[in-house]
Amino acid sequence: MRVLMVGAGGVGGAVARIAARRSFFAHMVVADYDVTRAEAAVEALGADGRRFTAVRLDASDTGAVRAALAAHRCDVLLNATDPRFVLPLFEAALAHGAHYLDMAMSLSRPHPTRPYEECGVKLGDAQFARADEWEAAGRLALVGMGVEPGLSDVFARYAADELFDEDGIDEIGIRDGADLVVDGYDFAPSFSIWTTIEECLNPPVVYEQGRGWFTTPPFSEPEVFDFPEGIGPVECVNVEHEEVLLVPRWLKAKRVTFKYGLGDEFIGVLKTLHKLGLDRTDPVTVASGAGPAAVSPRDVVAACLPDPAGLGDRMRGRTCAGTWVKGVKDERPREVYLYHVVDNQWSMREYGSQAVVWQTAINPVIALELIASGAWRGTGVLGPEALPPRPFLDLLTEYGSPWGMREELTRPTE
Repeated sequence: MRVLMVGAGGVGGAVARIAARRSFFAHMVVADYDVTRAEAAVEALGADGRRFTAVRLDASDTGAVRAALAAHRCDVLLNATDPRFVLPLFEAALAHGAHYLDMAMSLSRPHPTRPYEECGVKLGDAQFARADEWEAAGRLALVGMGVEPGLSDVFARYAADELFDEDGIDEIGIRDGADLVVDGYDFAPSFSIWTTIEECLNPPVVYEQGRGWFTTPPFSEPEVFDFPEGIGPVECVNVEHEEVLLVPRWLKAKRVTFKYGLGDEFIGVLKTLHKLGLDRTDPVTVASGAGPAAVSPRDVVAACLPDPAGLGDRMRGRTCAGTWVKGVKDERPREVYLYHVVDNQWSMREYGSQAVVWQTAINPVIALELIASGAWRGTGVLGPEALPPRPFLDLLTEYGSPWGMREELTRPTE
C-alpha cells in the first residue's frame, strides 16, 4: 500500500508518528500547502521516516492532487485536512482510481427558512450522492474514520452485533467529554477551532425512527454525563456531528444523538463569536496600510488562537470518546457505554502528540491497516459502521491503546 496523506497539521503529524511503527504500508507521502509543516512531520520521525516523503500540495487543486497520486503511485488518499477540502480530495481520489479515507465529511448547509426544525444539506450528502460512481469504480470511500466520527461508529456497530437483540436498540448516543486543562491560557481549544465552530454553531441533527433526521437549536438538551476513568460528570449538549447521519444508514435504532461536553465558558465564547459575526467563512474586506484585504473572520479567529498541535506540553488530563447504547438484550433492559480514554501525559511521552489529536489520528491508521490486510473490504461510500467491528477493536488494543465498556444498568435480580 502506498498512501498520500494530505494535511500535516496536528492530526497529520500524529498519523505519521503512529504509522511509522507499523509495517503494513510501503510508502506514505505527507503533503501540505505549507511544505515546511510536511517536512517537519517527516523529520520528527527520525530514522523511522525512511518510508515517508514530504511534498507541497494545494488540497483545493483537484488536478494537482491527481498528479501527486500518479507521481507517487499511491493507491490510497488519506484526508487529514479540515472539512473545507473534503470534496476536491474526494473527487481527485475517484478520478485517479484510489481508495479514499477522511475523518470529517462534506459540509452541511442549514435549511434556508427552518434551520432549527428541518435539515437542509446534511453532512456527507455531497459524498453519498456519488456512491454509485465509487461502487462502479470498485473503489472504497471510507468516510468519517477518525475518533468521532469513526471509533464511535465502530462501537455502535459492535453494540448492535454483540450486545443487544436485533431491533432491540432504543438509543445510540455519542458522548464526548474531557478534563483537559491547558496551563498558561485563559482560552485554548484542544482541537481545530475552525472545525469546532462549524460543528458547534450549526443546527444539531437528531435522528428518530419514523421521523427521520431533524434539527434543534445549538447547545440544546443539556445533560450531565458521568465519564469513566476519573473524568467524572460533564454537562453535554447537542452538537451537529457525522455519527447521527451515518449510524441510521446501517444500524437499527429508535433514536441517535451526539452530545459534546463543552462547558459554560466555551459555549459563551462560541455564542459571542456568532453574535459578532466572527464565525463567518465568507471573506470580508478589511482596510489596512497596504490597502484593502479580503479575509475570512473565522480564519482570523483561528490565526489568533494557539495551534492545538503545539499545546501538548501545557496540557494536563484525559479525553474520552464513547458511544452510549440503551436497549434490550435477551428481553431485559441493558445500557452500556463503550469508550476510549487517552491521557495527555501518556500520548506526549509515547508519541509526542497531545491527546485529542493523537486519539483522532490512531483510527485512520488502523483502518488503513485493515484495508491493506483485507480484513476490511468494500466499495462505494461507506461509514465505519458498515464494516465488521471486531478486527478494528482488536487492532486498537494491539496498538497499545485499549478500549473499555461500562455497564450502565444493573440487571434485575431474579
